[in-house]
Amino acid sequence: MVAIVSTCAYLGLEARGVEVQVQLAPGLPAFTIVGLADKAVAESRERVRGAIAAMGLALPPKRITVNLSPADLPKEGSHYDLPIALALLAAMGVADAETLAGYVVVGELGLDARVAPSPGVLLAALHASATDKGLICPVAQGAEAAWAGDVDIVAAPDLLGLLNHLKGLQLLSAPQPGEAEDAGFGPDLAQVKGQETAKRALEIAAAGGHNLVMVGPPGSGKSLMASCLPGILPPLSAAEALEVSMVASVAGTLAGGRMTRVRPYRAPHHSASMAALVGGGLRVKPGEVSLAHLGVLFLDELPEFQRAVLDSLRQPLETGTVSVARANAHVTFPARVQLIAAMNPCRCGHLGDAALACARAPRCAADYQAKVSGPLLDRIDLHVEVQAVSAADLVLPAPSEGSAAVAARVAAARAIQTERYANAGIRTNAEAEGPVLDAAATPDDAGQALLSQAAAAMRLTARGYTRVLRVARTIADLAGAEQIGRLHIAEALSYRRQPPRA
Repeated sequence: MVAIVSTCAYLGLEARGVEVQVQLAPGLPAFTIVGLADKAVAESRERVRGAIAAMGLALPPKRITVNLSPADLPKEGSHYDLPIALALLAAMGVADAETLAGYVVVGELGLDARVAPSPGVLLAALHASATDKGLICPVAQGAEAAWAGDVDIVAAPDLLGLLNHLKGLQLLSAPQPGEAEDAGFGPDLAQVKGQETAKRALEIAAAGGHNLVMVGPPGSGKSLMASCLPGILPPLSAAEALEVSMVASVAGTLAGGRMTRVRPYRAPHHSASMAALVGGGLRVKPGEVSLAHLGVLFLDELPEFQRAVLDSLRQPLETGTVSVARANAHVTFPARVQLIAAMNPCRCGHLGDAALACARAPRCAADYQAKVSGPLLDRIDLHVEVQAVSAADLVLPAPSEGSAAVAARVAAARAIQTERYANAGIRTNAEAEGPVLDAAATPDDAGQALLSQAAAAMRLTARGYTRVLRVARTIADLAGAEQIGRLHIAEALSYRRQPPRA
């Protein structure tokens, strides 16, 4: 007899259907798993054996073969434990195979027969919904699965309780979607003394989804201003929250099944590897750039990152996706992020202060900033020099305008963009390109004349020219202007990259 239970394999944010086929055949007792399984799946037989023994049952003295079909699709993860156990119990006649045929099953088993959480349950629930099946998952992730919509979800605390539910001897309550988290209270822009230019650039970056780099001496408030950015960004829409939660589900970081409307904020250390930043590893997982999808990726001490690691961000910043190619799989993750970077002007950090600068100034500035490649800097829309904060600045009263006032202007500008790009499939000015950008960001005659002159004088690349237009469109949106004018172009040009100061 062959018993079949449906489950799924995860490739990026895609869940592909997998059949768990179990056969009991005469022969010497054995328990074999085939179908391109990794070590975690191969070890499943011991967890399944222990869980079945914990219920007081013994495996039949036969040759047990578990086939994971399709056989050429890599199978990774511990979520195959529960479908293997249920298919085996169905082959033994303990569970009803016909009832199990209506469900997609995921979950890890403990040796005491508990059903433990495993990454990717939200993707499995969406897959079950698309195939008109129910979902059997761990009880701890029932709230996560419930966000998939109208799906029959059985959230099982343990294997025995699940079997009793399927036989009608016990009723497991249907889970409810996890409550969205409230926004946390991070730093407020009112804490930043001075730095009006940098705060203006931060507002423009938030309003249009632009990338920003701040260059200044140590202790000038670059990290503080970056951490204020989530507080002025608009909350995630329902569709955006689902996208972010799918990435978190695959990564196993969606705690308690609670979806959040707060935009992600990721700040990896400069020692991060390429796999940590863009994704990869033996079992391909999303990296920091994907975990920050639709949010903020903050890279402090930018030149201290490895050159190859930074250059790996060039494609994701341009396309909004990251593709990880391996010999056995090609996986694509979303990566539409706002890159916020901070760096010192030189290694000693005091290039502009003759009393503190090192003996190698100004050459040390060129050498230090050359660690970041030109093509990467060309993808950053806003370049701001942050001045040192003096003791006199620190004793000044707090600014009257805080994050709440700036967030209101950002929300108004984002609303304009949402309406403008409603039929274009994009969210912000930073994503506009081609005919969509031409229609939205055509300057008036004076603005076009200034842009043409500046493009020749500053030797702007085609990408740089486009990014100036995008930033100018955002500045115009903040001002409530229908058309881009000369002043908007002039301010956008002021944020383009400048060579190191001598």
